[in-house]
Amino acid sequence: DAAGVLAARGLPVYLYDHVVPTPELAHAVTHLGFAAGVMVTASHNPPQDNGYKVYWGNGAQIVPPHDAGIAAAIDQVGRVGAIEVPAVDDLRAAGKVKPVPEGVLDAYLQQVDAVRVYDGPTDITVVYTAMHGVGRRLIETVLSRHGYAHLHVEPSQGDPDADFPTVAFPNPEEPGALDLSLALAAKVKADVLVANDPDADRLAVAVPDGAGGYRALTGNQIGVLLADELLRHGPQDEGRLVATTVVSTGMLKRVADLHGAAYAETLTGFKWIANRALQHEAAGGRFVMGFEEALGYSVGPVVRDKDGVSAALVFCDLVARCKRDGVSVLERLAGLYRTHGLHLSLQRSVTLPGLEGAARIVEIMRALRAAPPTEIGGTPVAAVRDFAPGLGDLPPSDVLAFDLEDGSRILARPSGTEPKIKFYFELRSPMGATEALADAEAAAVPRMEALVAAFSAKAGV
Repeated sequence: DAAGVLAARGLPVYLYDHVVPTPELAHAVTHLGFAAGVMVTASHNPPQDNGYKVYWGNGAQIVPPHDAGIAAAIDQVGRVGAIEVPAVDDLRAAGKVKPVPEGVLDAYLQQVDAVRVYDGPTDITVVYTAMHGVGRRLIETVLSRHGYAHLHVEPSQGDPDADFPTVAFPNPEEPGALDLSLALAAKVKADVLVANDPDADRLAVAVPDGAGGYRALTGNQIGVLLADELLRHGPQDEGRLVATTVVSTGMLKRVADLHGAAYAETLTGFKWIANRALQHEAAGGRFVMGFEEALGYSVGPVVRDKDGVSAALVFCDLVARCKRDGVSVLERLAGLYRTHGLHLSLQRSVTLPGLEGAARIVEIMRALRAAPPTEIGGTPVAAVRDFAPGLGDLPPSDVLAFDLEDGSRILARPSGTEPKIKFYFELRSPMGATEALADAEAAAVPRMEALVAAFSAKAGV
């Protein structure tokens, strides 16, 4: 219908004749020099949902003023009844809807090739789940292209199925979503499990835990591992940039500082990371990678959005490097923690429904601004950052950040889509040179619990 409406208005439209991952479409927009792109996808939401992602000509999802301009144009239409949309087949026959040109996928694959920083042995065993989505074809192509011959796809989730029959929610972050692929990983003794969400713009990862099981890494952990891999082993040129969002781990800045790279922090949403990358490149710099804690990563300039496919390749390269060097992925993560401090993250969402709940959320944020805590759980607050008036070069956003003297931090923000207020906690603590990762994390848990309790009491939730 979207193609039909646009073509009927005289706009040139190019339509895929098969389902494709979101990053493949986002790449096509810039590669072909088109004015915009549209991806119709429910992404990782429940089967009854659907979504409409709009990309601008720069390949990034729309930001102001374009989002407001589109909304205003929709409002001008007013209420309408049924609309007769020309059949796409008729539009194709008339040449008004054309197929996406050949060669676009090859161009994507070549750009993905260019972001790799590893060319060693690839004899690792990989388990993959598409989560009933569209990532399988591209993942198989990308991994086989670089010698990853031992790929096992979870068969019950490998092909597109809009009903998502094996999971309650097709989101790799949801409890139980990886159960089937974890069982397959244990069966084949996989070195890594990689999972995409249904439109393949996100990536989840699980690695052996050293005790016969598997451990799913957080988005923050995957992000800093990817950043360290690309900064440590990639070109050591001037002007490198890594970026993340305000609610993601502060550890990325420490990794960037160690490697002499620039660091940028943006508002929540990958569109902001993409536009910050474009600004940096326009000034002559090089964008290395960006990520957000909700399993979204962009490696290099391949796609101006999250790309779970290219990120999967780079992470498999990281696993292969670790295997070649005789260390586990968790040991490599522990090494980063020993250098930069253990960073333990936790998100707490408080649901406050209805008009009364909405008013309560507003009051919580108002009270935190009016009388910000000077200490939390006995640790002094070093700085309070209020993003509401616009902070630095960031647009205004209803976010408060409390930076503690020990490097820990807490952020508060209302959800933009649900009747919730969200709190993001990050505890930072030193990790001994010989301390085991499991021991360091276990010791940090009570401190995190105390931090959450102390701040929740001050926020009145």
